[in-house]
Amino acid sequence: MKNMNSNEIRNIWLQFFKNKNHLILPSKSLIPNNDKSLLWINSGVATLKGYFDGSKKPPAQRLTSSQKSLRTGDIENVGMTIMHHTFFEMLGNFSIGDYFKKEAIAMAWELLTSDAFFNLDKDLLYITVFEEDEESLGYWLEMGVEKNHIFKMGRDTNFWDMGKGPCGPSSEIFFDKGVDYDSREADLLIVEDIDNDRYVEIWNIVFSQFNNDGNNNYKELPQKNIDTGAGLERMASILQNTPTNFETDLFKPLIEHINSKTNINYLWKYIPTKLKNENKKQFLINAHYKAIVDFIELLLSLFLMVQFQVLTEEDISLEN
Repeated sequence: MKNMNSNEIRNIWLQFFKNKNHLILPSKSLIPNNDKSLLWINSGVATLKGYFDGSKKPPAQRLTSSQKSLRTGDIENVGMTIMHHTFFEMLGNFSIGDYFKKEAIAMAWELLTSDAFFNLDKDLLYITVFEEDEESLGYWLEMGVEKNHIFKMGRDTNFWDMGKGPCGPSSEIFFDKGVDYDSREADLLIVEDIDNDRYVEIWNIVFSQFNNDGNNNYKELPQKNIDTGAGLERMASILQNTPTNFETDLFKPLIEHINSKTNINYLWKYIPTKLKNENKKQFLINAHYKAIVDFIELLLSLFLMVQFQVLTEEDISLEN
């Protein structure tokens, strides 16, 4: 496993898929464009909905991006878990009527495990598949994943369905941070979907192959699509070997700066759950630091977004 900063991780992701004939899309505004179903952009695919439902023609059938995203539903968990944020960056690769399961799985495995890229230890990766999706199971086995590292899961965790419209099974990839983080094993923590510090979901691949008519009647789509998402912050935590996302280069400078202004110190090296159980006061100090820097990152992004929008509007006004 390589040690990489966040810029390296982002660039490797985008260049990997560019070399697989994907068009790199820039990160778009957190404010949705002509989409009243969302208050904020909450994922990479949220900016591409028109391409997936066929209402817009995509600039290419293969796309990749690193999209800034916002999810306020997780606000109470920020600082209390190893990975939750309000503001985060979602790495993604997308196929619109081009490649499907076999190619998506092969590319994911190559990017994660190849010496040329992230070089993660294959023995530390675990996979979930939808219990009825024997095809995906077969492709993971072809990649050399051990059968005891693959778990069949139900609809609640491994079938992406938002009601009327495209939907399909999904496959999640988890990284094992080790027994120091939790002595319990994957066949309990992953299979039972138990919150834990040990097994971190780093990538989700959605195989959009059905159309739900709104009454849970499913029909195969003539054009099948791939929608994936991997959290930049989670990948950084894995590749920088930090206790949580907040000790990575994405947040460390902010925490160090705040720490320099107070005599209430942040604890850098710790096991999250152990700290919570053994030193609740320090756990809460760390949690408050995390919440502060998470919100600072969000506010900075919103400020820059508004400034860019103002500048753009001024340029348009001057042109007129």
